Amino acid sequence: MLLDSFGTLVGMDPPGPHLRAELRRLSGVDVGETRAAEAFATEIDHYLAHHLEGRDPDSLDGLRDRCAEVLREALGHDELDQATVRSAMLSSLRFTPYEDSAPALRELRGMGLRLVVCSNWDCSLREVLREAGLLELVDGVVSSSQVGVDKPDPAVFDAALETAGVTAEEALHVGDSRRADIEGARAAGITAVLVVRDGGAPPRTGEPFIRSLGELPRLVASLS
Repeated sequence: MLLDSFGTLVGMDPPGPHLRAELRRLSGVDVGETRAAEAFATEIDHYLAHHLEGRDPDSLDGLRDRCAEVLREALGHDELDQATVRSAMLSSLRFTPYEDSAPALRELRGMGLRLVVCSNWDCSLREVLREAGLLELVDGVVSSSQVGVDKPDPAVFDAALETAGVTAEEALHVGDSRRADIEGARAAGITAVLVVRDGGAPPRTGEPFIRSLGELPRLVASLS
């Protein structure tokens, strides 16, 4: 089984309040709630467009420098230097596992399934999963930066299949993005299931979906 990470296994605290608090702690500058949230949104957009550049620790370090500069400029406070902003930025990125993630992974492994995380992320994905307490519950991790393209490109799924040691026909991919996860997996010949969390609207097409990873073991059993 292949699983997406962000929005599927882990979520993120709203970073704006953390950024505001960290900048006050490190520099005494209060950028305000709205400015902190808007500036971080600008940084996230930049990161998403450039995350493939973080393919190894050295290139990730450079990417983080560039993201910090984008954030510093968006904050609009000349008295904030890049090093301070970078430190506050990284401290504000707090990923946490969904409550259903670890129990579902344990149950799925108990069913004899090999589990591989397949996500659009930089090379820090393994560390994020480790800090979330999920790394030991999966059999492999494939990030888009490792492959050099991002989902929905089938190459990411092909790499995950190789890591899992299964064929496309034997695999199931689970993720929260219709384009990246569902369309991407199907283009690679993999059956896909959409995760719809927090009361989101179900697919209009009547395709299978789940609202919790706790539903996965029963779904897998029904497909076998």
